[in-house]
Amino acid sequence: MEDCIFCKIIKGEVPSDKVYEDDICFAFLSINPNNYGHTLLIPKKHYANYFETPDDVIEYLAIQSKRLGQSIKKAVEAGGMNIITNIERPAGQVVFHTHIHLIPRYDMDGHGHWTPKEYKTDMAKQIVEKIKKEIKN
Repeated sequence: MEDCIFCKIIKGEVPSDKVYEDDICFAFLSINPNNYGHTLLIPKKHYANYFETPDDVIEYLAIQSKRLGQSIKKAVEAGGMNIITNIERPAGQVVFHTHIHLIPRYDMDGHGHWTPKEYKTDMAKQIVEKIKKEIKN
């Protein structure tokens, strides 16, 4: 994509603080980190989001997320790590190029967790049935 900021980073047209690169993926520090060491892992080939990314690329990114996440956690002496991806705007996706956030976490770092909700009577069963109908083998 010509106007994709992540594609420009991969091409070297936009500077980044590169953490890792190989033939398939590229990792760099987020310019707006939640915590120091917050890294973005992206495939070099452009895909709009996680759901549009081929399975073999997702598998590779999962392996690299684990490897890089462990290295980042150790390097910045974090107590934990969030490994997440946002899919589409309502979920917080801002750049529409598949990317995985590797976010070091600390006790009392000021970043909360999701607010839980409760299911109303029989709502969980109804949702399970709807999901099962959508699952493609």
